[in-house]
Amino acid sequence: MIINVLTGFPDIFTGPLQNSIIWQAQKKNLLSVNIINLRDFTSDKYKSIDDYPFGGGGGMVLKCDPVFKAMDQLSKETVASNRRVILPTPQGELFTQKKAREFVLADELILIGGRYKGVDERITRELVTDEISIGDFILTGGELPILIIIDAVARLLPAVLNNFESAQTDSFEDGLLDCAYYTRPDVYRGLEVPNVLLSGDHKRISEYRLQEKIDRTKKRRPDMYNKYMDDN
Repeated sequence: MIINVLTGFPDIFTGPLQNSIIWQAQKKNLLSVNIINLRDFTSDKYKSIDDYPFGGGGGMVLKCDPVFKAMDQLSKETVASNRRVILPTPQGELFTQKKAREFVLADELILIGGRYKGVDERITRELVTDEISIGDFILTGGELPILIIIDAVARLLPAVLNNFESAQTDSFEDGLLDCAYYTRPDVYRGLEVPNVLLSGDHKRISEYRLQEKIDRTKKRRPDMYNKYMDDN
């Protein structure tokens, strides 16, 4: 999979892309992440990528020109049969595990890092296929949501995780929150691991974990619990 990121702040990505699962995916040649500096596509001496909004009002708006030019360049370099162009924005569809599974099927993802007050609407209208929100709050820019999307997608690529069963049992994969987990020692400062997990009875352990997931989801996310019960 190819992921291209359009941003005016490329340094934000240096550390996160060189660590953990995303780095492993790149080393295994399962993922190629390219950071494209929008300031390389500007024409003024200040390399400005923003301007004042027509009609007045506070804040600045990401300009059309650098984004369209960067997209033109990408179209010359790569021809993907299944390309998704993603804009993180508070106005977008909520990002979910289901959406991550949808994105991992694409040949190429292009993520546009908005900043300031927002982006020129012509970018959204003409270039973007998916407007995505990571929650009901406001960040300084789209770079952190982009990293979240990349991380969520990268770990779903086949052979990225050493134990793919781990990904299959994560929260949200089956419509439930995940259960609690324990590791050695079995008693720590008087705190004991539930006996069923030490029993070696895989059927009992599976049943216990499922009930734990159901109970946790009911308590913490009643919306998910109600949907799970309706579906099952």
